[in-house]
Amino acid sequence: MKTLVLANQKGGVGKSAVATLLAHYFRKLGCRVLAIDLDHQGNFSDPLRKSQRAAVAEVPASALLTQARPVIPAADFVLVAADQGLSGLERQPSLHNDFANHLRVFLKAMDDRFDVCLIDTNPNPDIRMIAALASADCVLSPIQLNQEALDGVHALLNHPRVGVRKITSMLNPKLHLIGLLPVMVEANPFQRKNFLQLVQKFHPILIPYGPKPGQYASMPRRSAVAEAQAEGLVLWEMKKTAARDAWRESEVAMAVIAKAVLAESPAQANTITTPINGADHGAVAG
Repeated sequence: MKTLVLANQKGGVGKSAVATLLAHYFRKLGCRVLAIDLDHQGNFSDPLRKSQRAAVAEVPASALLTQARPVIPAADFVLVAADQGLSGLERQPSLHNDFANHLRVFLKAMDDRFDVCLIDTNPNPDIRMIAALASADCVLSPIQLNQEALDGVHALLNHPRVGVRKITSMLNPKLHLIGLLPVMVEANPFQRKNFLQLVQKFHPILIPYGPKPGQYASMPRRSAVAEAQAEGLVLWEMKKTAARDAWRESEVAMAVIAKAVLAESPAQANTITTPINGADHGAVAG
């Protein structure tokens, strides 16, 4: 089982929508999927519940950190949903090591049952994020194209407690940063400028999908994505033309991320440069 954590220390960036799309996309690929929502707001849990595609575990997500070997349903698509108990874990520092160890043991026990585990995290840099990153194979960071989000990339990498570099060096040397995924992208001059700034500063940690300059995975701002999230629908199954357009513009990102997660090693993931299809989703870079 490959474990992917979605992390960003800023809320409202579309992280849960990306997690939801990935969960359905991995199922489309035939993978057995375990979805874990560690954000007590439940924005990953709600659309998966509404979709009725996943078996919902009786135990809440907080139990994965507080209990030894919690039991979940025998199914190929399982959701361990968020609960309010998650928000109180940070206030129990004497138990933090236990929380991280419980999650690690649980994920190890799931190794043969699932192909992919997706963990959505809260934006606050607390024990939930640490525990997830300490046991994960990969981390993906959806970001918006605004200055505040760009400034937050430094925290993603270098936060003294939950920065990817700190986690990799101290707790989990196998952790691989798939990269930054610009989301809610619009083809306007302001966002073109910010995209170019992102490329200039952080191109080694963007996600290339083709050999041409500027071909980096991204997701558009489309109302159909928000509608799918709100109603628990699968984007590519929606009948609206707007939904089909949104999926066509998002599929490259889903495919290249899935390929990186399922790659046998981080080295293989870094070599993904072949276009998935003919669409030029890096066009926003200009």
